[in-house]
Amino acid sequence: MARYDNIHEYEPVLTGQGLAVGVVMSRFNQDVCEGLLGACTAELKRLGVADARISIATVPGALEIPLALQTMAQSGRFNALIALGAVIRGETYHFEVVSNDSCRAVMEVQLHTGVPIANGILTCEDDDQALARMQEKGSDCARTAIEMANLLRALGERTQ
Repeated sequence: MARYDNIHEYEPVLTGQGLAVGVVMSRFNQDVCEGLLGACTAELKRLGVADARISIATVPGALEIPLALQTMAQSGRFNALIALGAVIRGETYHFEVVSNDSCRAVMEVQLHTGVPIANGILTCEDDDQALARMQEKGSDCARTAIEMANLLRALGERTQ
């Protein structure tokens, strides 16, 4: 639906056919991360991404996610990437360090490589909060990755 006459507006496209998507999942807080992954892959498939075009890498924790994402992005094999993890507050300052640094590094990889990354690293107060959010966040990351891959493709193809 156009909002303005004579102005091109890019519409969201949630069709995953032909797209290759890489997923990096932390194994720390594994039950939550597996829930994120299950919801994410189910949504990717629902959106039309073929099983053979989904690649999953696991890493020990949230701080290791950005390096795996960077390697995948630099490979040129992926249209979009997804980061999945769960950082749950404990009794030390470590929660803030991991939450802030993993998020910042994911954003840096995305901006430096030009490959869109949906950030599904949950930062929660407790296990119950993480479990309550994992399904929706996993699905949301799949939709975000597909939409951004299609948008960047369209932005690159647009001519005057």
